[in-house]
Amino acid sequence: MTGARNRRFAFVAGLTVVRIPLILVFLLITIIGGRPLGQAWFGVAFGAMILSAVTDFLDGWFARRFNVVTRFGGYFDPLTDKVFYLATLPTLVYLAAAGGSHWHAKLLLGLAIIFLLRDQWVSFLRSIGAMHGKSGKANWSGKLRTLMAFPIICVIYYYLEAPRSWWLQVPAWVVYALEIAGMGINLLSIWVYTTGYWPYLKHELGAGPAGSQGTEGPG
Repeated sequence: MTGARNRRFAFVAGLTVVRIPLILVFLLITIIGGRPLGQAWFGVAFGAMILSAVTDFLDGWFARRFNVVTRFGGYFDPLTDKVFYLATLPTLVYLAAAGGSHWHAKLLLGLAIIFLLRDQWVSFLRSIGAMHGKSGKANWSGKLRTLMAFPIICVIYYYLEAPRSWWLQVPAWVVYALEIAGMGINLLSIWVYTTGYWPYLKHELGAGPAGSQGTEGPG
């Protein structure tokens, strides 16, 4: 790489890497800061969450603009997305339960399970597809899911933790609608990926145990 290209690559890589410490700042303030958070602490935590979400879009945009797309970035970027989900979704469940809204906590628990289940299932399907040379690039449902996920999570956190004295308050029905929409897009993404990888999955299901076809283990 040339010097200018190295600097561009470092800038894009920095945008990706900084997402993890930002979300850790959010997590530490939210968990350790007590409830309710003071206005300043909430501002820092919510700002860190927003910046962490924004970097997910900026690093990809700059990578394409600067022509520094790499295989490492293609793998590391989804990892940072998973860190974001793993840190925020259980925290939202905790906040709803701590606030006494157990019905909402159950709804958020369902959202968290579907989110994380989708990630594990898609990773499994990609590993099956890789054995057959299929590209693991995100399809339209994965991109739509990511596009929706970050704003939905940020709005839910604002609804749960924003100081009640602030003039901007999110109506509960909007939050519930977003959570149901989040479940829907994750279920849709599961279906789209499953149908796309089904021929490879079907092939592996019919192949039998590797190196032991026609044999049986002890009963």
